[in-house]
Amino acid sequence: MNSMEIKIIKARISRKELSDIASKQFGDLVKAAVDIEKGIMALGGELHMDEEVTLIEQEGSRQEHVWGVNLYPNKSGDAFVEFDSMINLKPAVGNRSRSVDNIEIREKIQAVIGKLVSQ
Repeated sequence: MNSMEIKIIKARISRKELSDIASKQFGDLVKAAVDIEKGIMALGGELHMDEEVTLIEQEGSRQEHVWGVNLYPNKSGDAFVEFDSMINLKPAVGNRSRSVDNIEIREKIQAVIGKLVSQ
C-alpha cells in the first residue's frame, strides 16, 4: 500500500478525485477525518488518527470536533459514508463506540461531506 500525503479538503472535490485517492490506497474506500466545527476534512491517511493529527496541527482543530469515517466513492445513499473509526471513541463527549452514536453529530458530519464532495 502506498502511503499518500494527507490532503486537507476545504473546497469541493469530485467523486472521481475520491475514487483516484481510493485506488491508490484501499481500493474502494477513502479514510477521512471530518472537523464538524470548521467544516473541513482530511483525506489520504493510512489511519484516521494521522488525519486527525494533521487537522489539529495544521488547522487548529479540536479533537472533540474531529470524527473518522470511511467514504466509498462508488456507492451512494447511506452506503457512501461508514461511521467506523477508532478516533470516534470519545467517552468524554459520550461516544463509547467506533461508530458515531449521536444523531446530531452524524448529521453534522454528513453535512460537511455533502458540502465538500460532489454527488
